Amino acid sequence: MFRGMRYVYEVYLERSFSRAARKLYISQPSLSAAVKKEENEAGFAIFDRSTSPLQLTELGQKYIRTVEALMHIEAEFQNDIENINGLRSGSLCIGGTNLFASFILPEPLSRFTASYPAITVDLVEASTAELTEKLLTGRLDLLIDNGEMDNAVFDRQFFCKEHLILAVPQAYIPNEHAARCALKREDILCGRHLTPEAPSAPLSLFSDVPFLLLKEGNDTRTRADRLCAAAGFSPSIKLKLEQQITAYNLACHGMGAAFIGDLLLRRAQTAPGLAYYKLGDTLATRDVNFYYKHSRPMTRAVTEFLRLQQTNDEVNP
Repeated sequence: MFRGMRYVYEVYLERSFSRAARKLYISQPSLSAAVKKEENEAGFAIFDRSTSPLQLTELGQKYIRTVEALMHIEAEFQNDIENINGLRSGSLCIGGTNLFASFILPEPLSRFTASYPAITVDLVEASTAELTEKLLTGRLDLLIDNGEMDNAVFDRQFFCKEHLILAVPQAYIPNEHAARCALKREDILCGRHLTPEAPSAPLSLFSDVPFLLLKEGNDTRTRADRLCAAAGFSPSIKLKLEQQITAYNLACHGMGAAFIGDLLLRRAQTAPGLAYYKLGDTLATRDVNFYYKHSRPMTRAVTEFLRLQQTNDEVNP
């Protein structure tokens, strides 16, 4: 893409000259001058600067659609180059929340870079909402997530199953029945919580326990709310958090019960003060997928990364 178009598009994405300048690592006056030059050459205003945040003019909307069409052509051309070069060049930009960036992606990315050291890999860590926006606008090639995304916009490749469990500090175990149903971390590591023989305590036993829940809009929070509602109670929320790993760490220090995935528990540090409970509900099981925008050409680097994940059988016990 021409530099002026790239600058304009970044301002469009950020709806702000100052934020776009920081992303582009240039000064705001330089960016403003570059965009103004592009507008002068186009013969019309691309942005309505009287609004906050910035809005596109009618012709500006057509300009952005043209830029996106050029980006599409550029991606197809880059894919042709990568195919010809046999992956001796190229790039892969993949995003994930803290859970996936810290605990899940290191192994598959390590295997990929070992096979294709010439490919430039960029790992982006942010919230699911921020990452979805980046995937939608083409700033990510792939997003790994355990939530449901719009099938009309995104395609997916299955990665693994994740099973939610309830982590409860020993001090909050309500009675002997709950104590008898508690599982140890070793039970989760060997997959015992996935067997019919594993005990499960009714979630209603924990109705008086303080909970450490994620903020609204997160898939784990949505499932937690529905699980508690099905058990006939509204949880007493002690803290609302951004990340599952934060809820787990606070639970380790006795602050309350947390819904966590077995993917995290298999990789997190041992916490001797916690008991774990199987949740006997289909809501406690979900798919982890790699998502990609179906209207965007898939580069060979992305195709090869996904192919390598299909051969990975070591995620679940």
